[in-house]
Amino acid sequence: MTKSPPASLRKIVAAPVPGQCLCGDVHIEIDFPARWAWHDHSPASRLAHGAAYATYVGSWRRRFRITQGQVTEFEDSAAGTIRSFCVRCGTPICYQRARSPHMVNIPRALFKTRTGRQARYHIAIEQMPEWTYLGERLVPLKGFPGVVWDRSKRKPRAPPISAA
Repeated sequence: MTKSPPASLRKIVAAPVPGQCLCGDVHIEIDFPARWAWHDHSPASRLAHGAAYATYVGSWRRRFRITQGQVTEFEDSAAGTIRSFCVRCGTPICYQRARSPHMVNIPRALFKTRTGRQARYHIAIEQMPEWTYLGERLVPLKGFPGVVWDRSKRKPRAPPISAA
């Protein structure tokens, strides 16, 4: 006979994780914990989010709910994906793949609290644009509170001179 987890643990596991779009019209939730999390460097996610990459959490479809608001969908039949967006502010809400019909992928930034998974995987890293921030040392920009910049003093190297 297997023991069931203590009531306090059951409550944590069963608690939904709420999320919302930028304008607050669309509310979503997933059941804790998410299935997995990753950073997606593909051009499709980059364009959908307008950023160097998107960080997602994956959830079983039956554990994902839109609890308020309306979304519109964009279907990319060539890629076999459907992306959903808030009809008011355009925030990406989720995307689904035809090859994974039981999963839904949600932008991690929509959740203020923990989802139960940390993004430790990178997809399409070879497609990362050269302008992606890679953790270079940043310093405050004088006279602009809250702004930092890469004050690299290194000059680009000239190509080596080949001996003839």
